[in-house]
Amino acid sequence: MPITKGFRQLVQEAMDQVTTYSIDEVMARLNDPKMVLVDIRDVRELAAEGTAVDSVHAPRGMLEFWVDPESPYHKPLFADESKEFVLFCGAGWRSALATKALQDMGMTNVAHIDGGWGAWKQKGAPIETLEEAKAKKKSK
Repeated sequence: MPITKGFRQLVQEAMDQVTTYSIDEVMARLNDPKMVLVDIRDVRELAAEGTAVDSVHAPRGMLEFWVDPESPYHKPLFADESKEFVLFCGAGWRSALATKALQDMGMTNVAHIDGGWGAWKQKGAPIETLEEAKAKKKSK
């Protein structure tokens, strides 16, 4: 069966409908308690490359389940309407699709980062290892 709509078209359609921030815009808000950075990459990517300092890990495959209060996997953090959840992935493709999916679920307080992790690293934005992130989480 031929693919009638490729990933590029899906990503572009999502990008046309979601809020996208640059790395500079996100870095300017790093101390904003109302912004929650959400790393949706696979845990193996985090283990190999690290993550953004103080980000929350929500694997792409579980995101909708963690957001939905009716799900047995719901994470209360995502019900906090006073927060803006800013998603990122490796290049900004998965996060665009994920942001669109969350909007389709009814979330209005969600956006993503243009260029994702690659742009984050290239800009020299703050990074921590997965082990450092886990240690912080345990100490809270």
